[in-house]
Amino acid sequence: MALTVAQAMTLPGMEMRLLAGRAGLARAVRWAHVSELADPVPWLLGGELVLTIGLGLPAGAAGRRAYVERLAGAGCAALAFALGEAVASVPAEVLAAADEHGLPVLEILTPFIAVTEAVARWHADERVRGERRVVAAQEAMARAALQAGSAGILRALAEHTGGEALLLDPHGTPRASSPAGVAGVVAERPWHGRAVAAARSAARRSATALDDGIHAVQVQSLGFTGPPSGWLAIRTASPLEWHTRMLANQAACLLAMELVGVRANRAKAHAQRAALLSAVLDGTLTPRQLGELCPVAPPYEVIAVRARVPADAAMEALEDVLPDPDAEDRAFVCTRPDGTTLFVLPDDTGRGEARSRGARLCDRLGAPGGGCRAHDLEELPAAARHATALAGRGADAAPGYTHVDELETAALLRDAFLPEGAHRFSAAVLRPLREHEARHGGDLVATLRAYLEAGENLELAARRLGVHRNTLRRRLTTAERVSGRPFTEPGHRLHLWLALSLGDLVPPGRPRDGENA
Repeated sequence: MALTVAQAMTLPGMEMRLLAGRAGLARAVRWAHVSELADPVPWLLGGELVLTIGLGLPAGAAGRRAYVERLAGAGCAALAFALGEAVASVPAEVLAAADEHGLPVLEILTPFIAVTEAVARWHADERVRGERRVVAAQEAMARAALQAGSAGILRALAEHTGGEALLLDPHGTPRASSPAGVAGVVAERPWHGRAVAAARSAARRSATALDDGIHAVQVQSLGFTGPPSGWLAIRTASPLEWHTRMLANQAACLLAMELVGVRANRAKAHAQRAALLSAVLDGTLTPRQLGELCPVAPPYEVIAVRARVPADAAMEALEDVLPDPDAEDRAFVCTRPDGTTLFVLPDDTGRGEARSRGARLCDRLGAPGGGCRAHDLEELPAAARHATALAGRGADAAPGYTHVDELETAALLRDAFLPEGAHRFSAAVLRPLREHEARHGGDLVATLRAYLEAGENLELAARRLGVHRNTLRRRLTTAERVSGRPFTEPGHRLHLWLALSLGDLVPPGRPRDGENA
């Protein structure tokens, strides 16, 4: 809070009366200074209550007007005369110039030293009052952090500085504000654009103040080490007060600690979801069970990146491509034994945007990748296989991204099959083999698949399965008997091969009725 001329006139022990310049009573008094120079301006800094007996007052009318103009232009708070020593009254031209320039002219009956002491005492007391306000505000922000997190910190900061506060993510995107909009959504303000531009153009760790003489905007980075974890912006009346800077620094520390906690919780949640997704892909957990444990609405975009991506780097990449924190909290990330990192993202943006996100993700991580859509959880394993296969194609090439929809043959083959019909076909052809396995064991389906994939080469298939070739022969004989038709019959072999490999040949994500490809 500033000491105004009007307030200075009412300080204890002060005897002053206003002679002219009423429009300037709100000028701030920074100090009281005695000067009898004809031109005291070179020795002033602005905000002074200039005390004089009039010795330095120029003799001519023009000189006196210029004297007042120079004081007003230098930012002086007021001009106070002690009459009766050098001048009996304040000259009319001084009063007229004071009214013209809004510089208060006072008559003072109080000793100059008493005025100086009173002004100094007020500023000292105000400093103590300000420190008490800062302590109270810091305590309020700490309580708000415990009770309401980032939103509470911003609200307390705005209330105790009489301004507005804005939280930005590391990329300068608004995340929260005070005052907040409906349901906590960022309430857009004209000054937000200036804050965003300052954050995006700032150095990695910095603080910037923008002051247009009416309002001041301070933007500072959040975090203790490494790149900024976000940005805090606060807008108050100009100039930016010292206690506002202190409270902004305190809020920045609290927000940084809050973001560290949020990031740690998010990392823990990602690790849990990664374990569940890996279990589904390894066949130890069913897609339905995954949906019960992690209720995420379909469809999904599965992106395979040909690189082992550390958890921190994966989270940072997700923040880049998923600006909505809620969407990031519904994503899955897991690293597979083959060195591929799988990202399963909620696909609620349209197919074109989903492919763009995959390309941005691979570009951000500097590794080749592939993508495939899954309409539901049942399609996730197949989508992961197709995305991984596409990522493998670019393993020795420059980083890039290929989506299943970009492969004409794969898209045409997929569109030629109804997923439900293909599933029923596979189930019908393989039912006798699976029912026999359930009763007697024997891994007939896996054995038959290995045999057909090896081009009916017994030695190669046995080696891939890790069994003796005689064991393989016995299983094939059983499978032939159970299936009811000889494997030498081309049509029967074709049916078996399609039933076994449709999931790998036909990528999931076929456009549904009314959906654009």
